[in-house]
Amino acid sequence: MTREEALGLLSEHNREQSHIKHALAVEAAMRHFAPLYGGDPDRWGVVGLLHDLDWEECPEDHGRACVAWLEAAGADQEMVRAVQAHAFELTGVEPLTSMERVLYAVDELTGFVIAAALVRPSRSLADLEVSSLKKKWKDKAFARGVDRSVIQRGADMLGMRLEDLMQQVLNALRPVEGELGLGA
Repeated sequence: MTREEALGLLSEHNREQSHIKHALAVEAAMRHFAPLYGGDPDRWGVVGLLHDLDWEECPEDHGRACVAWLEAAGADQEMVRAVQAHAFELTGVEPLTSMERVLYAVDELTGFVIAAALVRPSRSLADLEVSSLKKKWKDKAFARGVDRSVIQRGADMLGMRLEDLMQQVLNALRPVEGELGLGA
C-alpha cells in the first residue's frame, strides 16, 4: 500500500483534523524509527498513518473494526497485526515485533509531545527539550487524557529509557511540525 492510498483510506474514515494530524505525527515517528530497527520507512509510515483508522467511526471496537477495511485496501497481515497490536488492551493482540512495539510506544507519546509544544509561547517543537517534557510528565493535570502508563510500557518494550524515547520522538516530529499545526 502506498502513502497516497493510505491517506485516501484515512480520509475516507476520518474527518476530524485532529485525528488526521495525529496520524501524520505517528507516521513521522514510525518513519524515524524504522531504520533504527531495520524496517522500511515507507511501510512503517503507512502503518503509522492507518493505526487509528477506525477511531472516529467505531471507538468502541477500536483496533478490530478496521481489519476488514485494511484487508480490502490491500494491507498485508503484518500491517493489520501492527494496527491491532497498538491497541492490545482492547484487541488482545500483544505487540511482539519491532514495528508493533514502536507503534505502541509512540502513539500516545506523540500526542503528549504535541500538547507540550502547544502550551509553549513559540507553539513549536524547535525549542522543546526533554527536560520540559519530563516536567509536564510529572504534572498529572497536564494532558490528562494521555495514558502515561502506556508510554512507559512502550519504552520498556523497546528497552529504552523514557527520556531517550522522548528525544527520539522530538527528533521525528520536528521536521513535520508545520504539517502538525505547530511552529511559525
